[in-house]
Order: sequence, then C-alpha cells, then structure tokens
Amino acid sequence: MESYKFKFIDLFAGIGGFHLAMHELGGECVFASEMDKHARTTYEHNFRKISPELFKNDMFNDDIRKVSVSEIPDFDVLCAGFPCQPFSQAGYKRGFDDNHSSERGNLFFNITEILDEKRPKAFFLENVRGIVNHDNGNTFKVIRNILENELGYSFYFKVVKATDYGLPQHRPRAFMIGFRDEGFMRGFEFPPNKPLKYNMSYVWGGICSRDIGFTLRVGGRGSSIHDRRNWDAYLVNNEVKQLSSVEGKRMQGFPEDFEFPVSETQAIKQLGNSVAVDAVYEVARQMINYLNVLEERTVDMKPTKNRGEWTELLVFVKLILEKELYLSDSNLVRKEDFFRILKVTNENIDEEYILFDNSTINIQSKKGGIINQLDVSSFLNEAAVIKIIKDLKQAKGRSFELENFKLIQDGLGLSIVKGGNSNQKRDIILDINHDRTFKLNQGFGIKSYLGSKPTLLNASGNTNFIFEVIGFDEKRLDEVNHIESRHKLMDRLKYINAFGGELVYRGAEKESMDYNLKIVDTAMPEIIGEMLLGFYRNRKSDLPGNLRFIHKRGKLSERVDYGDYDGLVVKAKNLLINVLLGFFAGQKWDGEFSSNGTIVMKENGEILAFHVVDLKSLKEYLFTHMKFDTPSMSRHRYGKLYKEKNGKLFFKLNLQLRFK
Repeated sequence: MESYKFKFIDLFAGIGGFHLAMHELGGECVFASEMDKHARTTYEHNFRKISPELFKNDMFNDDIRKVSVSEIPDFDVLCAGFPCQPFSQAGYKRGFDDNHSSERGNLFFNITEILDEKRPKAFFLENVRGIVNHDNGNTFKVIRNILENELGYSFYFKVVKATDYGLPQHRPRAFMIGFRDEGFMRGFEFPPNKPLKYNMSYVWGGICSRDIGFTLRVGGRGSSIHDRRNWDAYLVNNEVKQLSSVEGKRMQGFPEDFEFPVSETQAIKQLGNSVAVDAVYEVARQMINYLNVLEERTVDMKPTKNRGEWTELLVFVKLILEKELYLSDSNLVRKEDFFRILKVTNENIDEEYILFDNSTINIQSKKGGIINQLDVSSFLNEAAVIKIIKDLKQAKGRSFELENFKLIQDGLGLSIVKGGNSNQKRDIILDINHDRTFKLNQGFGIKSYLGSKPTLLNASGNTNFIFEVIGFDEKRLDEVNHIESRHKLMDRLKYINAFGGELVYRGAEKESMDYNLKIVDTAMPEIIGEMLLGFYRNRKSDLPGNLRFIHKRGKLSERVDYGDYDGLVVKAKNLLINVLLGFFAGQKWDGEFSSNGTIVMKENGEILAFHVVDLKSLKEYLFTHMKFDTPSMSRHRYGKLYKEKNGKLFFKLNLQLRFK
C-alpha cells in the first residue's frame, strides 16, 4: 500500500483477523502483541510481507504485561480481542478473578493503561457475548465505566453475529467501539446487516445439509454429528465430514492464501480463537468513516482541558502577571529569595513571552522575530486570576471548560501547554535572574494542590513489583482473591502468611523500572520491595516511618548492604529527587536531570518554587511530604495471587507516591 490512512495496534492478536481487516481499510500496524507461540508463528508467517516494518522495528511483542507503554509508537486506533476464556460459557467464568493462567482475567486493564497514556482516537474491542451479562452485568459495567467515565471515551456496543456481515456461521460476539473526541454529540451507528456472501455448501465445495454453520470454536472437536455439543461435523453430499482448517478459513473470512505453518490441530485451535474477519471489516470501516466526520467536527467544538492542563495554563499566566517566583523552604513556606522572570514558554508551543517591568510583553517566535507586542493590563490582572482559581477548584469531571479563562487565552494567543506529551518533566521553561545571575531555559515541573493532592509517581503497570509466594497451597488461590474486606489487600497478605506463605521479592514487572532504580542505587529495587511490604502489610505509609520499620526488621541486611537508618534516608531522598527531575518508570533513564526544579501551586493559589540551587530544601520537602498511596487494584493489576504457567505462585504490589 503506497500510503496509509491511519495507524493501529493489534493486541491479543491471535493469528491476525483484526490485522487483515484494518490493513484492507488502509491501516498500518505499528505494534502487535500475542503470547501463544504457535499463534505467533502463524501471525509472523502471514504478515511479514504485508507489514514488514512491524517486524523490522521489533514491534511484535509476546507478553503484553511486560511492555512499557512509552515504547509503543503513537497510533490512531487500538484493536484488541482480549482473552475471552474468563467470560465464556465454555470456561469457569471467573472473569476478572481468573488468575489461574498468567492473569488472563485482568488483561483488559493493560488495554486501559495503553488508552490512558497514548490517547488514540478510537478503540475496537471484541469478546464473547457472555461478557455482557457476566457476574449479573457487573463486569460489563466496570468495563464501560472505565472507558467512558474514567478515560473519557464514548462507548458503543453490539452483539454481532458473523452472519450479520456475510459469513455462514452464527458466532455471536460483543463488539465495543469508542472515540476520544466525540464529546456529547454521539452519532456512531453500527453498519446495517449484509446478506450471506456464500453458504456452507460453498465452504465445503459440495452440498451441505446446513446453509449456516455452527460457531467455530476451540473445544469439543470430534464429537458425533448427533451430539448436541457438535460443532465440527457436517453432512456433505450425504457423507459425515469433519471440519478442517480449509473450511474454517472460509467460515471466518480468511483469504484462501492465508497459510498455517503449524499442525492441523493448532490451525483449528487458532481459527476457533480468531475473529470473523468480515464482521470486523464492516464495523471498522464504519468506525474509520466516523472518525473522519469527527475530525471535521472538532474544529467547532468548545475547548475543554483536564485539571492538570488548566493548572499549567494558570501557572503560565500567573508568572506573566507577577514576574516574580519565590523559592520555598522544605515546609512549603515562602522564603525571601526569589527569581525575576524574564521569559516564559514551554516545549510544546512556538512562542516565547518576553516580560518587561511594566505590563507590556513581547511575543516572539522561537525561530526569531517579534510576533506581537501588547499591554496585558486590560485582560490580565489579579482579580481575573483569583476568579479562575475559584472556578478551577469547583470544576467537576475529567475534562471541562473555564469560561473566565477565554479572555486571557485569546489575549495572549495561548491555547496549548502540555500538548499531550506526558513523557516530559519540563512543564514550563523560564529565563530567570537570580542574584544578578541570568539562568536561561530553566525547566520546571508543576505540582498543584488545587483539587486532590498531587502525585510524584503515578501508578501504572510500570510501577508493579513482583513477589513469589513460597510455601502456600495453590488450592487456596481463589480463597485469597475472594477476600473483600475493608482492608482486603492487607487481609489477603495476612491470609497467605497465616497458611505458611512467604512473599519473596523477585523484581519490578517492567525492566525499565528495575534499570532506573539500580541507577539510583543497586540496592534500591529490594529496598522498594521491603518498603511496599511495610506499607501494604503493616500500614506504614509515610516514608520516614516506613524506613524506620524496615530498618528495625533488618530483613534486607542478609542480602543487601544498605547501611544504617541514615543511609536509608539518603537513598530514599535520592530516589525521590530522581523521580521528580529525572526518570519515568516506563523508560530507561540516562542518569541526567531533564528539569531544574518544580513549581508548587498551593491550595490558596500561591505559587512557590524549588530549584537545584537549593537541592537540600527540595529533598527534605519531598521526603517529609511524601507517602505511599493505594491506587486501584483492578486498574493496575496487582493485589491478587496468580499462578504462572510454570506452576509458581506470585503476588504483585504497586508503588504510587503521593504528596501529603
């Protein structure tokens, strides 16, 4: 294909039913993931020529749990036929609680993590129809709530049969579609049904007693044609024949030249786990067409931003107004020392705002040359900023408008601050004068106490840490995971301990996190492991108290030399400063600071700064104002006992750090 219309990723890819449909519509697959080694063989065999860049760039992943989201290229559409066994009538129907085979029950939350960080234009999810009514509808309610309310996507679903779009088998499946920028004007519709392209006689190349076949599936192969569980025996030309991969391909809409470089048993299994290609194609075509409509519509949509984006705009204009930025002591109290602000900009806009002693500013291009000179006093004043702070505190929802900001935005010609790039530490860039010394292009992060307390390290799959559970009977796995008390995570850990289980630290779930922690200190990964146990098992949430607790236990001393309590404090402070100014959990770090400090917006709207000129105050502020936090257990896939395919039991704990 000479040019692609959009980019997509193919999660839980199987043998590539989604890939075939999306490629036919003009899509380029930039990342795919499939764990089953036999399905991977079939996928690569058929798509290496169609999508060579996917394999050339090493973007065919095996275990979705181990990939760092930041390593996934940007894309427009997320496609995922996530594991259906936990919700299928043919299985145990454990749903999100299915931790008996590599956590397959909660892999849906890997999808939400990718959507949350990458923010693609749309998603297309597929699962068995049983997911809609699983657990009296609660499972589907959770899925819809996360996608629609927490992530801000629209949500459409329909139970689609393969026969709805031309293929001769019933195969009812739940199709879920969502769009990022649809707003309140919902208008997507699933395409109308189409007549059969061919019947089962065509599939068999002979006269079949059925026009429409049974749902192609994995289990039950070889049953009698008279068995009610029969799915693969057909009467063809008055002779009983058993389905092969040749007929299976036609029933699922795979092209005749699609090849299976695996055994016939594996081929049938792979087809039974796949999607009906024609059904995906027709719905995806409608989705892509609707995306084009949305892109035309967004020009006229009212501007909305989330709380963080509005806060960054607010800090931006406050600095232009006040022209001074005071430094803070370790207790977040203003010191007499301050920076004189000379220039304000960030990495995502093309303009720089040059400040003078009066109310005049110059707006100039980063490439050189003054764009505009204006007096801001007519639209930017203290009263206007106070009103915006009040509005921001009272705002509800994930994304919202601030009408009182419009005049200031229009006056400054300022619309974009963050620009959607979450992988940056420098939210704002300043030229400053400090003690008669000019410091140019000083990058600052922004932390705000307007609303909920800010986080230093956000929970994600990147911040999961794995412990092997030794000496515990795996038959009690469900008993552990079904504990739903008020402090269920702590009680699950106590239950494991009460029945002889011991948690032994094995490492961070993501290689990048382990790598970054070892740059801070070679002992840091195991120290974090003990700190997490101290928090989740013994409720030691504040850092000083947590360190005193694990030092008193002394458990690490046999494996890692971390020194005395004071030595632990030094290591913890170094970790905090490196998280603030240096590394992201999902990317390997080069050991350098990418920011010079942080600006804190207090609850009363005052802004104070920490800067590397006073690193001691910043470290002390972080250490005394930081605590461990308990994020969503389901969203971040931790807090349950699970069994890997090697038969070993594991338990994950998550690291999230929040300001007090």
